[in-house]
Amino acid sequence: MNIGERIAQLRKSRSMSQFQLAKTLNIATSTLGMYETNKRKPNMEMLEKLADFFGVSVDFLLGRPEKDDLNTADLADDDTIFTFEGKPIPEQDLEYMKRLLRGGRK
Repeated sequence: MNIGERIAQLRKSRSMSQFQLAKTLNIATSTLGMYETNKRKPNMEMLEKLADFFGVSVDFLLGRPEKDDLNTADLADDDTIFTFEGKPIPEQDLEYMKRLLRGGRK
């Protein structure tokens, strides 16, 4: 599914006409129509407005896969070096941070 189809699908899921959504976004109805038919691509500002209005991510609008575990680290990985302001973090502080990240569980 392309971005235009996603916008149209989201608009229809709210039972909105193109006119209503265009008015909400402060753009011309023809502009929205061009977005939905992929004759024109929304700029980043408009992507953010659309994402905020529909409660989705810009990645979703662009058709990118949703990422649940972005940049997560395996807390059991002893080879990872942790520093703060260029200084090594003491082991007892690392253990405390790991407990915090686990939600208080050991």
